[in-house]
Amino acid sequence: MIQRFLYGSMIETEAVLDKPKAEQGDLPRFCVDEARREFTYIMEEKERIYGLGENVRGMNKRGWIYESRCSDDPEHLEDKTALYGAHNFLLADGKEPFGIFIDYPGVLTFDVGYTRRNELRITAADWNLEVYFITGENCRDIVRQFRGLIGRSYIPPLWAFGYGQSRWSYMNEDEVREVVRRHRELGIPLDSVYLDIDYMERYKDFTVNEESFPDFAAFNQEMREAGIHLVPIIDAGVKQEDGYPVYEEGIEKGYFCKKADGSPFVAAVWPGKALFPDMLNSEAREWFGNWYQFLLDQGVEGFWNDMNEPAIFYTEDRLKDAQDKLDAYKGKNMDLNEFFAFKDLVFGLQNNVEDYKEFYHDMDGVKVRHDRVHNLFGYGMTRAAGEAFDRLVPEKRILMFSRASYIGMHRYGGIWQGDNKSWWSHLLLNLKMMPSLNMCGFLYTGADLGGFGGNVTEDLMLRWLALGIFTPLMRNHSAIGTRRQEVYQFEEIDAFRHLIGLRYRLIPYLYSEFMKAALSGDMMFRPLAFDYPGDERAAEVEDQLLLGNELMLAPVYEQNASGRYVYLPETMKQLRFRMDGTIEETVLEAGSHYVEIPLSDVVIYLRPNCMLVLADEVKCVEEIDFENLKTICCASGAEEIRYTYYRDNGYEKDYENPEHMKEIRVKTKK
Repeated sequence: MIQRFLYGSMIETEAVLDKPKAEQGDLPRFCVDEARREFTYIMEEKERIYGLGENVRGMNKRGWIYESRCSDDPEHLEDKTALYGAHNFLLADGKEPFGIFIDYPGVLTFDVGYTRRNELRITAADWNLEVYFITGENCRDIVRQFRGLIGRSYIPPLWAFGYGQSRWSYMNEDEVREVVRRHRELGIPLDSVYLDIDYMERYKDFTVNEESFPDFAAFNQEMREAGIHLVPIIDAGVKQEDGYPVYEEGIEKGYFCKKADGSPFVAAVWPGKALFPDMLNSEAREWFGNWYQFLLDQGVEGFWNDMNEPAIFYTEDRLKDAQDKLDAYKGKNMDLNEFFAFKDLVFGLQNNVEDYKEFYHDMDGVKVRHDRVHNLFGYGMTRAAGEAFDRLVPEKRILMFSRASYIGMHRYGGIWQGDNKSWWSHLLLNLKMMPSLNMCGFLYTGADLGGFGGNVTEDLMLRWLALGIFTPLMRNHSAIGTRRQEVYQFEEIDAFRHLIGLRYRLIPYLYSEFMKAALSGDMMFRPLAFDYPGDERAAEVEDQLLLGNELMLAPVYEQNASGRYVYLPETMKQLRFRMDGTIEETVLEAGSHYVEIPLSDVVIYLRPNCMLVLADEVKCVEEIDFENLKTICCASGAEEIRYTYYRDNGYEKDYENPEHMKEIRVKTKK
């Protein structure tokens, strides 16, 4: 059951598509304090709190304080409270489970047992919000109801389930050709190469550097003939430059965000001084979205939106103020306080929250200060693209994912998990975020494999790929100035070929599970507690995942570890995929097991009376034979094992055609 409650005058986010009638009574189970702008709930001693989509720490969010505030912060440490997304959904798994969604575009604080160990306190920056309270049979039922409320998740083209190689610093056509050549010569599958900001003319959106990419359309065609899709980046800031059509059109039509006096709000990002399109204005969204046509016309079939929290290096006004104040420190003998004040003048320029109070949106006739709707900007940018694709290429699926997001954006694109680091802890964080993102509708997601910042080690790259071969978005991405981490840069080429090759064998299963989750409003990835509600040991496991209804994942995430302990809530079949192509099948009883896992092996677990389907190895998605599949079963008493298999052409949009669903049946021995 879903109940809706109104507080104040809500700014419409369009996160919810079909709103139930508002209730007149009190919000169940919570104490509401309007003066403090707070909702308070007393948690049971062992009640688990899931959700909040993209954020730090564990699957169970108890014990920390979190913010919904889209933040450009690459230091994803335990002491942080916010990342790039604002996903205001919590699920309380106690004696009477419930979900709560706070539809509110400003800053929300979730104190989940931080101040008082058994108290959940939700605080809003102002008192204009909608609250949805959801009850159901169990956690999975509550998630399905919530997902039905917010609408179907974005569905990418089939090729986007292939392996992608990315790096900030592919400077020209020849560098991209070299990446493709090395993968193909070494027999390492590859479907896409991502273009970061270097493909642009001086970091200007919807331009191409004609010296580095002299005929971009022809180059796209060349790559397509090689089975490769080019995926360029689009940034949120539009360069301030006379003669640049995007800037001049936006100024002429009044489509950029403005300061209180009506003048353009100018802030620096990649191209230097830039303006932000008003992503909360429907006309401006349509205008910005139409600019994607520039690259669609040159054969591009996928994009990623970046810097759309929005990130700000500095504003004109704040930079001038800092420069004026810095003069006072020249020749000064600074004590502790003065030194930190001096340092903060510079470090305080970037992503200063006070800057978000300096510009405004025209929300179709209503002037709104940005900080009140901050979390909608990235959502609006990706919505602009998604709606444009429906207008410009209605018959095609276009790959789209974003850095910043709010619930509702999940209908227009996926997300990647931001500028992580080459840290073992971020491999584990990647795993822990998958269920909470699925709860909030984000199915097409994954982390930068190997880490974006820092220098990856070969063993970390191998271990991360052993998880990444299961995430819908599988992209190896790294920053300029870091160690090169294309997999052919390392010694164990055979191991990398094996791992990435296994991804392509798994795609028929992964795509089926993705499509079933999208069409039914279910989760592709779940904590063990969701499927084993009476098992207290399963409830505490946060380094294993359920994938679909068939698999359990338990990757290694510690350096120098030759294996790990795995907890099986029930008897399962362990599948070990070896580098020589063999698959070792071993039935393991319920309980804890230490499992040896060499760097070149992938070990997963098949649940009782379930089936895994596998294809043969190929070099790209287009070559996969989706009809002649190998099946592996874990028989446990059933005379016949069935698997519902989803198969369409992967490019069109008749998702719910019943012909796409078929049942695979395997008779088992009595």
